[in-house]
Amino acid sequence: MRESGVIPVINDLPGEIYFRHDQLAAMEWQTHSHSWGQLNYVSFGVMNLEINGIRFLSPPQYAIWIPPNVEHFSYTLQEAIYRSVYIGLETSARLPLAPCTMSVSPVLRAIFDDFALRDIRSPETEQDIRMAQVALDQILKVETHDNYLPYASSEELNRLLRRLQDNPGDKRSVRELAATLHTTSRSLERRCQRELGMSFGEWRLRLKFTYALECLDAGHTVQSIALDLGYSTTSAFIVMFRRFTGTSPDQYRTTRRMSQVNKM
Repeated sequence: MRESGVIPVINDLPGEIYFRHDQLAAMEWQTHSHSWGQLNYVSFGVMNLEINGIRFLSPPQYAIWIPPNVEHFSYTLQEAIYRSVYIGLETSARLPLAPCTMSVSPVLRAIFDDFALRDIRSPETEQDIRMAQVALDQILKVETHDNYLPYASSEELNRLLRRLQDNPGDKRSVRELAATLHTTSRSLERRCQRELGMSFGEWRLRLKFTYALECLDAGHTVQSIALDLGYSTTSAFIVMFRRFTGTSPDQYRTTRRMSQVNKM
């Protein structure tokens, strides 16, 4: 059962940028909005958000940009290490007008982690103010994406994607899955590019990756996750995981545990 998250009451931002950081259990935050922009990011775990009726996923390396006064609902299924940045209206006007997914650079992540370690929320010293400005510069130039794991525009394709979400380890080939829609694998790929903005294979890999993160956070073994995801060998699963994180599943889990110890 998810806990109900507390939404901080802040009438006015103390500056153009304000940092939040927390270690979250499985939680949910009811639909709300802010009079400032917000960058939601989890360095470990996965955050699910619904913004204007559209679902967004925020795994590590990706953050979700929410423009000012846009209603959103969010939740985490497992524990997550949370980072959030509130951005004033003046700077928000230089960022996308619509919600989107943003890549998180190593520099930006390092600043998030440093501020979280020292519990810096509203920078006051000259050094921290400079670091906050670097964070803003990184956010302003970051690469944006429409979504990390998008929905399709057609209900027929969405039904197929939902079936895969219910069973990420489905071993059927693209050809076999295309046949369930009475089409060819080539037509399915073209349809995914048109409706999802990515190939069917890329969407499927991203689904497996987010599922793997949740399983690792829940304490499942690497071997059991690989089997659940339909991989014939653990090494094949590790190759997929490294592609998204640059690290192995065991290294990811060790780093997460160290982060948890450092917060105690």
